Amino acid sequence: MNLPLANRREALTGAVAITATSLLAANKAAAASGTGGIDAIPPLAAHWAELDLAEILSRPTAYMSVSQNKSLYDPGGAQASEGHRERGSLPATVKVVTAARKAANFKSFNWIGYEVFRENYPQSDFDRVQYASWVKGLNFTPDMKKQDNELVGELRALVRPGDNEFNELALQTAFAGTQLPLELARKRIQTIVLTGIHLDWCIEGNARAARDAGYLPIVIGDACACQKVEQEAAAMQRINNFFAPVISADRFVELLSKRA
Repeated sequence: MNLPLANRREALTGAVAITATSLLAANKAAAASGTGGIDAIPPLAAHWAELDLAEILSRPTAYMSVSQNKSLYDPGGAQASEGHRERGSLPATVKVVTAARKAANFKSFNWIGYEVFRENYPQSDFDRVQYASWVKGLNFTPDMKKQDNELVGELRALVRPGDNEFNELALQTAFAGTQLPLELARKRIQTIVLTGIHLDWCIEGNARAARDAGYLPIVIGDACACQKVEQEAAAMQRINNFFAPVISADRFVELLSKRA
């Protein structure tokens, strides 16, 4: 039986409110627990569970590492105080890349930097004050700034000829102002696998942009991280519910092996 329009709107509003309340409660509980990394990865949302992720990962696929720079991992980096070298995203990323290199359907590998020193970037008024706040009080020479933005050594060792290396130029996405959209189109990419930092900024931003551009993004949760570990569960819950499946590096390797 068809409901009157007013009743349908009322039912939809109620359903949305229930979903939002449930999500808020789950996010508060996760944040209170202080868990992060692999322990923060939620079960697949029910809608993703209807998909054959192994089949989706057998389609023409691109890999994107975002902002996995020395700035975040190495002593002396502008963001090293966040402690990412001790938090697990780096070995999980190595595991992902190693498995992806063995899969013939991975057609594009992209190492995407994210500079915190942005005095030479195009800037709106919002950008100007925000970018300046990131480096306030830091006295870095030009050589130190260059090194800060270099790909961390463990991942540098995995780069191969033909890979793409470039920096994000927008606030939170590699899809604006870079060669990425043309790269993905030329190689007829369907699926995109994402690792990197920060989970609730660049990774979520790129997952959203990928979805809106018609791609199928998959986020490797333990190969990503937020600025603060207690923020990771809520970020993964949000991404997993609305934008992209969030899985572990081990699950990624398992899914690839099913199509080998």
